[in-house]
Amino acid sequence: MIVQNKKILASILFVLISFVCTAQPNGMPPPPAPPPPPGLPIDNAIIVLFFLALAFGIYKNFKRVKS
Repeated sequence: MIVQNKKILASILFVLISFVCTAQPNGMPPPPAPPPPPGLPIDNAIIVLFFLALAFGIYKNFKRVKS
């Protein structure tokens, strides 16, 4: 029974030590951050596109009602 307990304890320690070893920093600095994406101004264009889509929907609805 004691030998089995030693094997279990050794297995648990091996797993715990492997976790500690992988958690160590590797000494290299982290890579630099990628450049930010280009700033595309869609704030004003989205409002224009919304009203164009609304007008197109109204146009299609009137065209469908006439037929």
